[in-house]
Amino acid sequence: MASSSSKDKPREPSPSEQAPDLSITADDQVHLHAAGYDEAPERGIVSSFARFRSSPLDFIREVSLHVSGTGWRSYDDFIGQPMFYSGFSEEMKARVLSNTMLVSKVRELAEKRVAVEAKEGLLGEDVINGGGRGEGGNDRKRGRRVQIEESLMEVCETMTDNMICKMESRRFIRGAYYFATQLLTRAYHQGVHVSSEEVLRLRAVAKQAEKDKHSIIFLPCHRSHIDYVSLQIICFRLGLALPTIVAGDNLNFPGVGSFLQHAGAMWIRRSFGDDQLYSTLVQAYIDTLMQNGYNLECFVEGGRSRTGKMLPPKFGILSYMLDSIASGRVDDALICPVSTQYDKVIEVDSYISELLGQPKPKENLKDFLSASSVLSLKLGRVDVRFHEPWSLKKFIVEQQDRFSKMPQRLEPKDERLRILRTLGYKVLSEINDVSVIMPTALVGTVLLTLRGRGVGKTELIRRVEWLGERVRAQGGRVAHFAGLPTSVVVERALEVLGPGLVGLVPGLPEDTYYAVDRFQLSFYRNMTIHLFVLQSLVSAALYTRVKLGGSAEHQRLPYTELRDQVHFLSQLFRGEFIFPTEGLDYNLSQTITLLEQDNVISVSRNPSDDTDVLFVELSDTERETGRESFDFYCFLIWPFIEAAWLGAMSLMMLTPPSTHSKEAWLDAKKVQDRAQLFGKTLYHQGDLSYFEAVNKETLKNTYTRFEEEGMIVVVKPKDRKLPSTIRLAEEWIPTREEGKGGIEAKGLLWTFAERISGSRREGKNRRDGATVQSRVLSLADRVGEELWREAVEGRGDAEAEAVAVGRAKGRGRRRVFAGPVARL
Repeated sequence: MASSSSKDKPREPSPSEQAPDLSITADDQVHLHAAGYDEAPERGIVSSFARFRSSPLDFIREVSLHVSGTGWRSYDDFIGQPMFYSGFSEEMKARVLSNTMLVSKVRELAEKRVAVEAKEGLLGEDVINGGGRGEGGNDRKRGRRVQIEESLMEVCETMTDNMICKMESRRFIRGAYYFATQLLTRAYHQGVHVSSEEVLRLRAVAKQAEKDKHSIIFLPCHRSHIDYVSLQIICFRLGLALPTIVAGDNLNFPGVGSFLQHAGAMWIRRSFGDDQLYSTLVQAYIDTLMQNGYNLECFVEGGRSRTGKMLPPKFGILSYMLDSIASGRVDDALICPVSTQYDKVIEVDSYISELLGQPKPKENLKDFLSASSVLSLKLGRVDVRFHEPWSLKKFIVEQQDRFSKMPQRLEPKDERLRILRTLGYKVLSEINDVSVIMPTALVGTVLLTLRGRGVGKTELIRRVEWLGERVRAQGGRVAHFAGLPTSVVVERALEVLGPGLVGLVPGLPEDTYYAVDRFQLSFYRNMTIHLFVLQSLVSAALYTRVKLGGSAEHQRLPYTELRDQVHFLSQLFRGEFIFPTEGLDYNLSQTITLLEQDNVISVSRNPSDDTDVLFVELSDTERETGRESFDFYCFLIWPFIEAAWLGAMSLMMLTPPSTHSKEAWLDAKKVQDRAQLFGKTLYHQGDLSYFEAVNKETLKNTYTRFEEEGMIVVVKPKDRKLPSTIRLAEEWIPTREEGKGGIEAKGLLWTFAERISGSRREGKNRRDGATVQSRVLSLADRVGEELWREAVEGRGDAEAEAVAVGRAKGRGRRRVFAGPVARL
């Protein structure tokens, strides 16, 4: 866990002090906004629609201006390296195929193949075991090697042609820009907004990068397919060279793949496996782009976030870019973290279906074009923010210098992995630093952090203002309101969210709103949680005592117990949230100080040493105000605590029946599917407070943490057609009651689940501990019965391999959760 005091963070300027926003709208204008939320973008949208519908000739004229390239639309004078000329694709392909590293890999693979063929006698009797008898044998080996090299180069040529982006036609790009802008800004009716200050800084950096022939690597967060569309639109409209976008080939389907490839996409496989040739080819293309100073874009999270918050970094393509610089093949490149925020994300409906266990549909043209169905909606605006770019080479040198001063030198491979990991988390942290909190996120967060069923409009407005102040106090940014009253901002947010997410109770003296779809609304709440996760962890730890009730003195928590529970929770959520790296004790101290300054808690210290905290409790002020801040922090973290508890309790399903071996293996995917079913049952029976706790993504994260800590052993067979298998580590297997055969409420796993439960939100159905434990454990056993029946029927190669590999994996695992509290 880590935190930073608000005193250490720069105060966010008031709206009047902030640099103005620029918005790109469907009238093809760039509007300047003194404070972002202006009526001008909406008026522009309306007039564009009227022109399209009522004046076809005007519409045709507007299209022709883009096709012919009149004025700024020509895109002739962009900042960056030359592209959009005839032969660009062929020239790039030739550079890739002549790459020294690729040529060497082709020769290496050909020689290995020749050696195998010689050993097997496929090159004749006079060529045995890789040796030759006379010139004839050597000639056949050389001839065969040349033949294989030519064949491999043909394969490389085909793969390269399928992979590389083909931005050849300026006319095509102008048309694509117009088409994308019209679609995007009609869906997002308040336009695409950027900071004028950040744009001016980015243009200055781009000009220098053009002189130095350095690439700018844009690394945005990833919440929607709109992410790369909005960045391309901004670069085109503001005169920056379009980046080559690293995209998964799942989007390379007929009717769309070719269009996107000519608009900037480079296609790569979702998984490279052990294909040395393909991975070398990707590295060769990345090298070629960076050696020639072409801009790139890739998503540091890998896939789109289905939950609204940042995902842990994926290091695949990032490692290729890092290697280009670290190896010296490329002089330098500039890293530019990018935040893209939305009032409403188009794909949220499909995300919820996926999180509830529906299989992700394969990308196709029909679904790709179905976004047109939302064009008549008002989805608010898109906010794009750019962090100040920085040198990747300088970052690598700094990290290497830091590692060189360590008492024990790291192996080169370990050092590279640490640099890569530090790079990934640094980028995510900087994306969070420049992100803005949208009005829909403020409203969604307020609605999901209230104890009541609904909230009156006056109170909703007050709470949105209060939350905005809390965001700024944490060093976060709130989207500009342009001096508009908060009531107008709230009304706009409610309009964008729509009645499907936020309901209005009719016939009451005051408009009263309530959350209709809490699961979907949680997507917008999760956009704010990174700012408060540290206070939330401390509040959840303190809640273990507060929930017991009684006098104020009875609710005091000793610091040692607070620290232990905070450490436990921060370890539990290590893969769920992005924590700063200052260290547990320092940052816990900072967070306690911050909460004390905000009058949320009172702290008792040692009279002889004011740095020695003895007890922590709720302050009198916080109690008098109805625990407003404390409850807010708890409500933010409770759904994740519920999900972790569900994950731990679902492991009870892995308890082998008395008729099975402790080393029996289960299908990992089916286990997680049954865990979701288990969670849905608990929710509807009242033993789980938050339906969003059953979401697939969070449950997957909990299982990953359990595997990292050695609680479960997961084996992935070499044959990808076989399922991954899972079982409990031996020391975590619960015991069964003698005679009855039920799972006993004791042992490491039960104690672990109970420790999570200590910070869960109290509910009336959960106060009778004996009833709960018998009911929940019995349900876990029943839900797991089908898994064990299938395990008996499906024994085979997968289980045999799992037994062998699992025994090796089960040795030497860390046990942070099993024993005393470990050091962070």
